[in-house]
Amino acid sequence: MKILFLGDVVGRSGRDAVVKNVPQLRRDMALDAVIVNGDNAAGGFGITPQIAKDFFANGVDVITGGDHIWDQQKDIVPYLSQEKRLLRPENFPVKTVGSGHYLLSFADGRKLLVLHLLGQVFHKEHTRCPFVTADEILEKYRLGNCAILVDIHAEATSEKMAMGKYLDGRVSVVVGSHTHVPTADARILPKGTAYQTDAGMCGDYDSVIGFEASAPLERFLTKISKIKMEAAQGPAAICGLYAEIDDKTGLALACRSFVYPKDL
Repeated sequence: MKILFLGDVVGRSGRDAVVKNVPQLRRDMALDAVIVNGDNAAGGFGITPQIAKDFFANGVDVITGGDHIWDQQKDIVPYLSQEKRLLRPENFPVKTVGSGHYLLSFADGRKLLVLHLLGQVFHKEHTRCPFVTADEILEKYRLGNCAILVDIHAEATSEKMAMGKYLDGRVSVVVGSHTHVPTADARILPKGTAYQTDAGMCGDYDSVIGFEASAPLERFLTKISKIKMEAAQGPAAICGLYAEIDDKTGLALACRSFVYPKDL
């Protein structure tokens, strides 16, 4: 199974790059599944139903969210209740609308479970323990019966690396999102799980994590937030993790950091 996970989509620039390039990438790379983190797709803050529909119509199989999943609350809450391919973090309270996992089934009988978790560091007020939550889900789904990809959306690199170690050999892929900067550590862990600490973002890299520099610079220089955060509008690169999975064992055969175009 060939899987491409793309990191946080930021604003219109990132959205346009995903919609434009994913159909061709699916053909050129013979991809079986494309998973995209859409946490900042709507102007940098959350995702709307129409954006999700555009992604699905252009070759995206599953969309994960994150801490901004509720930013477009009026529209996204009812949509989450009906569109199972759009995920909020699994470790939100059990009564929260939507789901944090989705089992993707292919015509040839193969299956891919996508599990979405939110880290605890700086997000404690929102979540149950992501490690315990992962255990709960993995009691129901096991490698061999399906491949399993985990998106751990977290601030701390240490927490994402700990999740990789914790799930090594139990899932096919653990990939981090949220910090918008691709890390140079894509590799297969000792027990066979493909791993990258952060997939990076789909957005304009001539920016501050996908946003126009003026607002974050003001915050850093003055500690005052007067300028509204706006997604940068320059040409976007799309970044993520590519992984090949053994259909029999569910473990990784190969993986690499994905950057398109190759020069940011």
